[in-house]
Amino acid sequence: MPEPSPARDVADRMVDAASAVLAGLDRDQRALTGWSWSEGSERERRRWFYTPTDHGGLPLAAMTAQQHQRTMKLVASGLSEAGYGTVSTVMGLENVLDRTEGFAGFSFARQRGRDPLQYRLRVFGQPGEREWGWRFGGHHVSLNNLVVDGELVSCTPCFLGADPATSPLLGGAALRPLGAVQDLGRSLARSLDPAQRSRAVLTPRPPVDIVTANRPAVAAGDRVIPLSRLFRERFADPEHERRMDASHETAERHYGITEADRSAVQLRATPQGVPAAALGENQRDLLRALLGCYTGRVPDELAEQEAARYAAGPLLDQVHFAWAGSLEPGKGCYYRLQGPRLLIEYDNTQRHANHAHSVWRDPEGDFGADLLGEHHAAHHD
Repeated sequence: MPEPSPARDVADRMVDAASAVLAGLDRDQRALTGWSWSEGSERERRRWFYTPTDHGGLPLAAMTAQQHQRTMKLVASGLSEAGYGTVSTVMGLENVLDRTEGFAGFSFARQRGRDPLQYRLRVFGQPGEREWGWRFGGHHVSLNNLVVDGELVSCTPCFLGADPATSPLLGGAALRPLGAVQDLGRSLARSLDPAQRSRAVLTPRPPVDIVTANRPAVAAGDRVIPLSRLFRERFADPEHERRMDASHETAERHYGITEADRSAVQLRATPQGVPAAALGENQRDLLRALLGCYTGRVPDELAEQEAARYAAGPLLDQVHFAWAGSLEPGKGCYYRLQGPRLLIEYDNTQRHANHAHSVWRDPEGDFGADLLGEHHAAHHD
């Protein structure tokens, strides 16, 4: 009998939750939701988005209340309490964003462009089989999970965004789903002495989005992709696409971004920035707290394992922190954490620095690519 482990406990909860979802669907719903494990579905599994496009799968809007609840139970099975609270808040922000944009109506090829019910679930393979996985995504949420041999082996890419990044609440408070994710990064950047800062700051002008975008795999040389190319299909209305590209160009002009800036922030195989080995202990504490904003998204027992990896020692020493943009609160900023099996990006530049994107990736093993290769070699040759 397999040894108990946190990854196995989480996978067991996922099997129960996903099985309940699939059992409660009718034939047409199941055809949209459940995909057999095949070469074609594997290509689809590695497609992911963070824009308000069709993420693939059954949308919440097409579910009954009970189906919706079962879906959210599956989502919760892959997240910590804080992670689930953040995801739920990000989804609810669609109502706030709709108001910000004047309840504009039809957009993004659907009747309601900003819609908290346009989040979709797709399950790949049969829950409980040797290999299976699931994806949940919509605007500013992308969760990707793979289970192999009864253990959760991959949960990246994991993307969370917030638009607006800050919105007012009664009594003068503010709703900031990714507030600590930004504040800890800026605190670390501001703590750097001149020598450290000279290594960490790539450019005083931030990119207008995360650099790796929604690529299935990251690679040296990756640069920011214009907004119109981050959707599943080309727009039927060429004017819509033109406006999106124009907004990207306007944002770059606003920040005065040059070709030198694009080159400065492009992804490189050798991590850029200042390594944790060159930070003082208080700064390393800030770095560990910042890492926890990403590794803490997964269920608590797995988050504890991830945190332990970076508690001290050579793995933490190799994590590099890089910054671009302003050090002043309320101004556009970008940061990157890069190290062994780790790539984190945060960007808050759009909508006058009130539209945040954050992503946690494993450059070698996103979607469990490395483990699937090893597994196939061991079991299918």
